[in-house]
Amino acid sequence: METTQRNIEFNVLNKNKIETIHEKSMDLLENFGMRVVGERTIECLKKYGCTIEGDLVKFPKTVVDKALNTIPKELTLYTRDGKPNMVINSNNNVYFGTHSDQLEILDYKTNMARPFLKSDIKDMCKIGSYLSNISFILSVGMCADVNPRVQSQVTFIETLKNFDKTINFSTNDIESLQEIIDIAAVVAGGHKELTEKPFIFNYCEPIPPLTHPIESTEKLFVSATNKIPVVYMPYSMMGGTSPITIAGALTQNNAEILAGVVITQAVNEGAPLIYGSMPTVFDMQTTIGSYGAPEFHKSVAAASELANYYNLPFYGTAGCSDAKTVDSQSIAEVQMELFSSILSKANIVHDIGVLDHCNSVSPAMVVLANEMINQLSAYSSGVEVTEEALAIDVIKCVGHGGHYLNEMHTLSNFRSVWYPDFFKRRMVNPDQSDIMEMVNEKIDAIINTHKIPELDPSILSRIEEIEKRYQ
Repeated sequence: METTQRNIEFNVLNKNKIETIHEKSMDLLENFGMRVVGERTIECLKKYGCTIEGDLVKFPKTVVDKALNTIPKELTLYTRDGKPNMVINSNNNVYFGTHSDQLEILDYKTNMARPFLKSDIKDMCKIGSYLSNISFILSVGMCADVNPRVQSQVTFIETLKNFDKTINFSTNDIESLQEIIDIAAVVAGGHKELTEKPFIFNYCEPIPPLTHPIESTEKLFVSATNKIPVVYMPYSMMGGTSPITIAGALTQNNAEILAGVVITQAVNEGAPLIYGSMPTVFDMQTTIGSYGAPEFHKSVAAASELANYYNLPFYGTAGCSDAKTVDSQSIAEVQMELFSSILSKANIVHDIGVLDHCNSVSPAMVVLANEMINQLSAYSSGVEVTEEALAIDVIKCVGHGGHYLNEMHTLSNFRSVWYPDFFKRRMVNPDQSDIMEMVNEKIDAIINTHKIPELDPSILSRIEEIEKRYQ
């Protein structure tokens, strides 16, 4: 498993801008309030010190500060078998994830989209398990051949059986959330063990602007009660569901997320929450929320700095595109986004290989993105300035007009250079690109040969008994 570390300073916002956005967010929370729906959540907020005016909740600064003081600042997410996988702390590591299921899948041999089927989950899990830069996979409850009423549970179980790292999941309804947590607890050895070593984390969203419907508050409530890490991530479209300016969108999103922080701590003090923010552009030419817009990914990088201001783990977005297929546009957008994320302060980055404004997932793009992450990690590692790296004695030994090929210093250090798998540096290149042929061969090899460790037979038997309820 690769861990990408950053040794380069990069900022979209400065300290003054961050503090200004924070102050304006606090003003929205304290003096304007949020629309919050859900009786038991509102009751918890009332006891916690919020002001309740119908379904409008106001969050005093003292209450927000109290929540920020008790929410965990570090987070470790585990593999299915209980090994540390993603460690979110002051080291500023970044981890990437893709989807196990989606509305459509881009066939890697034809580069054409078709409906996503349950059988595709196993292949996506194998690819995610094999690739060193994919640390987690998303189970999102979208398969064309699964009953919509139980899609969340069925796709989670299929992912659970076929993926050995961390699982990020979302649910199509409130009721299935607790069911999925209970299923994961079977694998972990119990709810206590799952809380101590979570290999799952939940995803939910408020509804911008400034609204927290019961679907959102209940998912926060259930996650907090079970102490399962939960991402709270407003997806806002600038000029549509948030101000058209980046500063305005960041402020609104930040206020919505801080409300989620308070809700989580009001329900169960010490429950973990992951700060997520997706302020993208509302394209006035096409009316879509763009996944490839440079403003979107600049805004995500800026939002990661706000999360860092609160010392909260950040859930970002990259490796996706508005394009339908693997083509010049999608490659350019994916590379730009990955570079932005690797330079930013994001910790957990989802949507690798997602195309067509989040309608499809492309196995080929996931494999290519893995290569790009390796490439960009070589850049983000920075420049080491030590006696060994400066090599003054070696320079003097080689002297004027010499070469370094025979030097032990070269032999000891040449492996620090990044060498690509697909982005070849051949002396003589072929007349036509063969990258996609190499990618297809790689995917075939992964699907045909990569083995996922099986669940313990007694655990698998219990999971399959649960699965029968959804058939």
